[in-house]
Amino acid sequence: MARDTAKRGGWRDWIPARFRRDLVTVPVVLLDGAIGVRQPFRGSLSIESVADTLETAFEMKRAPAVAIVINSPGGSPVQSRLIFERIRALAEEHDKKVHVVVEDVAASGGYMIACAGDDIIADPSSIVGSIGVVSAGFGFVELIAKLGIERRVHTIGEQKAILDPFRPEKPEEVAHLAALQRDVHEIFVDLVRERRGQRLKHDEDLFDGLFWTARRGLELGLVDELGDLRSAMRARYGDDVRLKLVDEKSGFFLFRGKKPGIRGLGAAGGAIGLVDPEAAIAAVERRLMWSKYGL
Repeated sequence: MARDTAKRGGWRDWIPARFRRDLVTVPVVLLDGAIGVRQPFRGSLSIESVADTLETAFEMKRAPAVAIVINSPGGSPVQSRLIFERIRALAEEHDKKVHVVVEDVAASGGYMIACAGDDIIADPSSIVGSIGVVSAGFGFVELIAKLGIERRVHTIGEQKAILDPFRPEKPEEVAHLAALQRDVHEIFVDLVRERRGQRLKHDEDLFDGLFWTARRGLELGLVDELGDLRSAMRARYGDDVRLKLVDEKSGFFLFRGKKPGIRGLGAAGGAIGLVDPEAAIAAVERRLMWSKYGL
């Protein structure tokens, strides 16, 4: 009996884990969803929605690092950069390592946030990259003509109605949008180069908006390691490392068998009632962002 107790760690096994100073605890923050896109029944992934959770995770005094689990197809470049900057600021303030683990996808703004990690771990089949900028819309010029609708726009400032979807596109307006996109793209590329440094491999398609599996991303220097959260943390901090998920609402540490989601809405996450048109449009927009990556 004494021999068995010694094998399991002896008297330490009888001490509650929260009082064990020999155990390493790594808080885990889940960043899941489109960035800056309104999500029905859920808040969008933005600096406002994640700030408190990040603060709670980084304030764990005895934790040597924080793990950030990302599953995002991207979205707002501004919100993506704000989240990136907040993670880096907290890491420096609390002198902690940041380990980023990619689930299904960390693309576009999702990959921008991933660059906040000191290392990036991903499953071989995870999707990474899409370092580019996109703007999309519709043109309704022919439609309103067929319906006999007259478009009336009154502005102060000649360019105030630029890129109006109910008027024919003008080359100079498209050129202005392209210049804006180039500025945003340069900011994105500079951020990736600064964070990934010499790990990046020269590839002419690297910053052209393409995306790859993490296995190819490893070759390109977009990813540091193929694996999963538990295995990666055990390799770094020992087999007894404790992973604690920081709940996005309460800030308390909880173990969960599934990702945070809607409570009380059923398996489909739907609710019975009137349809909110804005929510429906947002849902379609979000669905299109995910479907681009086959998800």
